[in-house]
Amino acid sequence: MDNGNAVYYSRVLTELTLSFHIIYATIGVGVPLMIMIAQWVGIKKNDEHYILLARRLARGFVITVAVGVVTGTAIGLQLSLLWPNFMQLAGNVIALPLFMETFAFFFEAIFLGIYLYTWDRFENQKKHLLLLIPVAIGASMSAVFITIVNAFMNAPQGFDVVNGQLVNIKPVLAMLNPAMPTKVGHVLVTAYMTSAFVLAAIAAYRILKGSVHIYYKKALFLYMKLGLVFSVATLVIGDFSAKYLVEYQPEKLAAAEWHFETEKGAPLKLFGVINGEEVKYAIKVPYALSILAHTNPVAEVTGLNEFPKDETPPLYIHYLFDTMVMIGTFMIVFSAIFVFGKIKKWKFISSNWFRWIIVAGGPLSIIALEAGWWLAEVGRQPWILYKYMKVADAATTSEHVDLMLMLFCLLYLVLGIGSVVVLLRMFRKNPIEKEIADRQADRSGAGL
Repeated sequence: MDNGNAVYYSRVLTELTLSFHIIYATIGVGVPLMIMIAQWVGIKKNDEHYILLARRLARGFVITVAVGVVTGTAIGLQLSLLWPNFMQLAGNVIALPLFMETFAFFFEAIFLGIYLYTWDRFENQKKHLLLLIPVAIGASMSAVFITIVNAFMNAPQGFDVVNGQLVNIKPVLAMLNPAMPTKVGHVLVTAYMTSAFVLAAIAAYRILKGSVHIYYKKALFLYMKLGLVFSVATLVIGDFSAKYLVEYQPEKLAAAEWHFETEKGAPLKLFGVINGEEVKYAIKVPYALSILAHTNPVAEVTGLNEFPKDETPPLYIHYLFDTMVMIGTFMIVFSAIFVFGKIKKWKFISSNWFRWIIVAGGPLSIIALEAGWWLAEVGRQPWILYKYMKVADAATTSEHVDLMLMLFCLLYLVLGIGSVVVLLRMFRKNPIEKEIADRQADRSGAGL
């Protein structure tokens, strides 16, 4: 295998690993907060259904955490095996956030174990709820520290370069790079948003399949409300992300918008096809790109032709940007209709066709998540460490990356199918009706 093939297979394997891991990582970050909110609402309203919602979610969450650990370990392994030149150059800089990410995970795991095994030990649910706080904090901090590594790759700082080596390293300064605030914020709120819409989709699906229990209706309303809140937050932070790109990675924004010539009052292009620099069939929103970039409809936006051809990202990231924005906008509007309609008692939001759209919202949120992640990573190309090292110079020269790719494909297939099967069996064998009946029987027996 020549070096070109090694680079290609290394990129494919890394992309595959990240695309698979991001689903479990997102659930791993978002669901603890969803569990904590459900239990808090249950305590506040003195409602057993919300308490049971937290309990059932916690059981399923353990399965996704287990898969996330495996795929997260695979990412760490692949950093060393597939990108040895990058690790040699930047390993000392990213070591601190990587270590802190591991610490945050263990912090989360310890309290998660205590939380799960003490369900019936606390008569006062408020004390049990306290155990969820470090779980939610640990899960979110894991995302913060690993995202800081990615942010550093986009906006490296905190070192000097001497003879091609990074020296005089200041790890904390490197962690507090310009990309960190928007990237960390975007990752966190999208994790919360995606988790909320996935859980709402599951509740809607159970209702459509014939469950008339009030438990699912309460879960649906709670998570659609949370989905609305976090989707609006995602929109706000996405706007800050665009303004970050204008200042620090203008070629990425230009490529995502097929904006070739520097101009004032630049339009935003949606959809379309491209031939060279000719864009056809696109929907143009006048002045919108200037507003997105500078909050000024007549501001100048730098075009892609201002940058060297070998340093511009692939133009297909335009479709990733469109996918992310369109789904995000749809979910904001749709969840707002549901929440407002629930308050106003509109009948159509309880219709089957509307609930099927809610069910579709779960997979759509994950598609938007994947599109956003691909946009972030592919949009940095050709750099692995922005302006310091290109991907082609960072990769291994091993002849066996194609074999690694096949083995990891098999691993992810087993993990993906296995986790779905285990979760389905777990909840099918113990439906909410059965669990409530068992708990009532236990209480009656205790009363005797």
